[in-house]
Amino acid sequence: MSRASAALVLLATMTGAPPALAQLPAAAGPSDYKMGPVDTAHGDREFLLLWPGGAPGAAGSEPVDKPKITVYRAPADKATGAGVVVCPGGGYWLVASDHEGKQVAEWLNGLGVSAFVLQYRLGPRYRHPAPLQDAQRALRLVRAKARDFGVDPGRLGILGFSAGGHLASTAGTHFDAGRAGDADPVERESSRPDFMVLAYPVISLVSPFTHKGSLENLIGKDADRSLVEGLSNERQVTKDTPPTFLFHTSDDPSVPVENSIVLYEALRKAGVPAEMHVFAKGPHGVGLAPKDPALSAWPGLCAAWMRGMGFLTRK
Repeated sequence: MSRASAALVLLATMTGAPPALAQLPAAAGPSDYKMGPVDTAHGDREFLLLWPGGAPGAAGSEPVDKPKITVYRAPADKATGAGVVVCPGGGYWLVASDHEGKQVAEWLNGLGVSAFVLQYRLGPRYRHPAPLQDAQRALRLVRAKARDFGVDPGRLGILGFSAGGHLASTAGTHFDAGRAGDADPVERESSRPDFMVLAYPVISLVSPFTHKGSLENLIGKDADRSLVEGLSNERQVTKDTPPTFLFHTSDDPSVPVENSIVLYEALRKAGVPAEMHVFAKGPHGVGLAPKDPALSAWPGLCAAWMRGMGFLTRK
């Protein structure tokens, strides 16, 4: 059994779902995608450590202790100035760095969007707030270096899959304007994403349809009720929550579609622009779903939404 296959089997055991359904499209085998505790899909591509001097609360100095962003700059002839921080899924235990990271970054580059694939800290070695600190720091870091990246700091979004969707939606509901007087210029920047794209996301930690593996890896089995509710992001939506695009399948066997539905309803109630696409059938963990005749439509729908919202307009 390959390392990737073993990881999938173990994660499926933790979540109580068969690995072929819980993690991979039906047409894919366990060795088709790179999944592990560190992001390994990008080769020697440019990357930046979020904290070159060491992340807050670091438990060691191994690669898993060093959150980073891998940089995919938009081609100069296509660049729109938009940027997206990409959060691969993996139950807060692994990162699906290929089909929910590298491939997504390349798709965004094709739209003229610069992408920054996030390797965030994972459980059980790290609990909340470490992953959120990493996502917030990634947004601040891209804004601090916006001129170098060719990114408009006012058109920086976040995109997440599955547990990465929970992380992305946490960043979109738990943010601040930065600390103006901080000695670190990165910390002076806002951590609010300007838009969110959430693909089959984990959203609620309090409802019967939550993804228990993600919950336990993020905050443990016996977390305080107030923490569980505070990280149930459908309860944290306000009028300042960023515009959001949601994609899910109705029969997702791992992260039930109700996660997207409750967030969509909360966004509408708060007056936040939102668009949701629910497909009748499809497994969990499809990424861009390039081989699925139905689900492969979602990236085009997302691109049309981003364009209609003005995020892809050259300025």
